[in-house]
Amino acid sequence: MLRFALVLGVLALTSPLAIDMYLPALPQLARDFGATEAAVQATLIGYFIPFGLAQLFYGPLADARGRKLPLLLGLGIFLVGSLGALFSTTLPGLVAWRALQGLGGASLMVIPRAVVRDRYTGPDATKLMAMVMLVISISPMLAPLFGTLVLNFGNWRAIFAALAVLAAVGIALTTFVLPETMEKERRRPVSFSHMARGAKVLFTDPTFMGLTLVGGFGMASFFVFIASASFVYMGSFGLTQTQFSLAFAVNAIGFFGASQGAGTVAQSVGMSRMVRLAVTGFFLFTLLLFLLVLAGYGSVFVMGGCLILANACLGLVIPTSMVLALDEHGDIAGLASSIGGTMQMVAGGLMIALTGPFFDGTALPMAAAIAVCGLIAFLLTTLVLNRRTATA
Repeated sequence: MLRFALVLGVLALTSPLAIDMYLPALPQLARDFGATEAAVQATLIGYFIPFGLAQLFYGPLADARGRKLPLLLGLGIFLVGSLGALFSTTLPGLVAWRALQGLGGASLMVIPRAVVRDRYTGPDATKLMAMVMLVISISPMLAPLFGTLVLNFGNWRAIFAALAVLAAVGIALTTFVLPETMEKERRRPVSFSHMARGAKVLFTDPTFMGLTLVGGFGMASFFVFIASASFVYMGSFGLTQTQFSLAFAVNAIGFFGASQGAGTVAQSVGMSRMVRLAVTGFFLFTLLLFLLVLAGYGSVFVMGGCLILANACLGLVIPTSMVLALDEHGDIAGLASSIGGTMQMVAGGLMIALTGPFFDGTALPMAAAIAVCGLIAFLLTTLVLNRRTATA
């Protein structure tokens, strides 16, 4: 099990590092290219949208061709994207290479969980999955600190060099250490007609779509923060790269801490009621943040405090809303999970694209965009859960 934990841990942390590791370098990147904040944010959008869409591809491919081939394909694409980003000389070129990174990185979110299910069951599977999920949960908080450490030895290009090395290590581990966990007799060809029928059911189900988008706009608030935080914290608040990385990690503690207790809270108050209350709290805390910033009280401590509370609410919302969305679709849970994950990533990318032109390096546009995400999530929750109660 230690061998599996090592390999899957390296694979699982690669994509979160690709998203968050270079956040401290975004202002530097903007200066080097002479670009605006909104233009630099396109390097995040370029990663998020292919990353979300490609998850629909890797799951069926892994069922049809085994686990190692799609993993190696994804890692190879990610490696090429990292090297391309390393040597980019224009911002549009960097966006394109980031998109290629996202296209490859999607495999590293989908397939490791399938590898766990293939090889282990019962308590052993739970233990190994917990290790993988811990890496996925902790690495986004620590990634900016890793990025700051790398920046001490070079500029933003050094971060992509580090990601290329990580991808090469992943290829070596997958090739020489990780065995194929899906026997040929268990593999099944991709059925596009079955996928189309399942997708039609999901896209015409208001409950599934509504709850998925509730989680999606919750995630979108994270993405808005990720895209803008380095400019606000280092530019407007005057933090150093290390201080920004620490502030980023603290803001994420609320989410990951609350998510660990979501199951216990749901058992006490019920899943639907918990989502309703938590989304209401998320909206109120994001609205409070916006009003305080608007009134001129948007210090780094006010920002951090409100975001910790808002993100703690999201820690209860995001995993539970997906469980509720899948509740009536057990026969196509895999497809529903893939579509749900894709929709959430795309919603986040589109939110950055729509709000990016309004960012000016200060806290107000970021706080406003996060509050808009909270408002949309609140309205969707009210509509969806009222309908769910009425039809129950």
